[in-house]
Amino acid sequence: MSRNILDRIGNTALMPLRRVVPANGARILLKLESENPTGSMKDRMALAMIGAAEADGRLKPGGPVVEYTAGSTGVSLSLVCAVKGHPLYIVSSDAFAQEKLDHMRILGARLEVLRSEGGGMTEKLTRDLIETARVIADQTGAFWADQMNNADSLAAYRQMAEEIWAQTEGNIDCFVQSVGTAGSIRGNAEGLRRRNPKVTVTAVEPAESPVLSGGSSGAHKIDGIGAGFVVPLWRDGIADRIERVSTEDAIAMALRLAREEGLFAGTSTGANVVAALRCAEQLGAGATVVSIMCDTGMKYFKTFAAAGRP
Repeated sequence: MSRNILDRIGNTALMPLRRVVPANGARILLKLESENPTGSMKDRMALAMIGAAEADGRLKPGGPVVEYTAGSTGVSLSLVCAVKGHPLYIVSSDAFAQEKLDHMRILGARLEVLRSEGGGMTEKLTRDLIETARVIADQTGAFWADQMNNADSLAAYRQMAEEIWAQTEGNIDCFVQSVGTAGSIRGNAEGLRRRNPKVTVTAVEPAESPVLSGGSSGAHKIDGIGAGFVVPLWRDGIADRIERVSTEDAIAMALRLAREEGLFAGTSTGANVVAALRCAEQLGAGATVVSIMCDTGMKYFKTFAAAGRP
């Protein structure tokens, strides 16, 4: 029996794609992070960050927490803080899915929602979110989770790598993941390469803002990834290759996954699968590519509608 809902974080299923696959290509497996309590892989990092801060005294019992977020981390922190009894201040934006903002409020978070320019994610918006959270932390004395600089999240994703290794019985050739804070790709890369240094890693970023691959910062609408600058947790050597995926292609793939695989996921998952297909085509039959279903599409009804996709 679980002590509380937080015990249900992690140990998610790994499932092969059946129809959204390349001809004569590698098999593609998706880690179904939608099985976590809030429907997102960010439950892992939220629990790790709060747990580490409680353990070393940065966060006292009943103490407040503040964070900036595109949405999923905020929902996950809202869950963790509700269970653990920490008041939570969230800084987010109208650029992100309304469903996520609503979910945070329902779980008890206090929100400050910044206006965006045209509903797009940009470097300026990211930096405005961060600065607003910093000011709130200074004013309130709250523990600032500061996800882009918080290496405590890496332990959560190294654990995910251990799950993937066990579920594939060590048969993994390539890991594919989109880059937001870079915590998930870095933690998984470190964990998998500790098991087998030959595992290759592919990073995914928005084609409209390809800063990791040397391009210019720009606006895009793939929630949770593509901050518009090289994020602090990123390290050279994490990825063997970087794939650029457009917002349009990410949305189209998310809908394909729903209609052909019965997997209703968000746009970052769509981007992951676009890149995973490219890797699978190059690796060929007999190889295994693993990527992540980052969250559930239940968070993105309005996002799909705004893009004109029913």
